[in-house]
Amino acid sequence: MNIVIRPVHFDATSQLVDFITKKLQKLEVFFDKIIEAEVYLKLGTKQNIKDKIVEVKLSVPGKTLFASEVSKAFEESADKAVETISRQLKKHKNKLIEQNS
Repeated sequence: MNIVIRPVHFDATSQLVDFITKKLQKLEVFFDKIIEAEVYLKLGTKQNIKDKIVEVKLSVPGKTLFASEVSKAFEESADKAVETISRQLKKHKNKLIEQNS
């Protein structure tokens, strides 16, 4: 799986990039035909509070899965987004299995 991490208007630390990469690589346990994962890291501002937005776009054969999560830390947002993508991935895999049976 090809993983592309794109911070928007800031430089992401190597620790953050490594954290997100490890989280995404665990998805291959559920589905081994993942083509690419694109991750967008954004800073959102609401009433002087900096929100951390993580958007994950996962390309699998025949479909693109997407999740976006907002929290106070990038790690927390990444955890939530990967969890959401994981559920979508399992659902997609189950549909493929049902179609082939």
